[in-house]
Amino acid sequence: MQYDAENSGEYLELLEDDWRKEKLLAIRQMIFAYAPEFEEAIRYKMLNYGKDDNDVFALNAQKHYVSLYVGAIDKVDNAENLLAGYNYGKGCIRVKKTIKIEETGLEQFIQKTVDMWRTGEDTAC
Repeated sequence: MQYDAENSGEYLELLEDDWRKEKLLAIRQMIFAYAPEFEEAIRYKMLNYGKDDNDVFALNAQKHYVSLYVGAIDKVDNAENLLAGYNYGKGCIRVKKTIKIEETGLEQFIQKTVDMWRTGEDTAC
């Protein structure tokens, strides 16, 4: 879905109060917990996280899942094991209602991606 929001606060207000908002907020918290220096902005009608216009993640609530966009998932070491149970593609991790985020390796995946970014490694697609 697309949300016509000008800033992150407005985006979060536009979200329906359901499981998608809960999942999105949990992922958002993981990102900020490990990368407090990241700036949150709206680009392409979704939340984006990075520094100095160098986005590392994008986050959006879709109709049937929450999307966490990363440049290229296969660049992250051990991504296949960390993302076991998720439906994902080249750069999009789809978090469905039945996924219990805390029981998966998503937080470690986010940490590894941020570590790559911090050391200057390429995380883009």
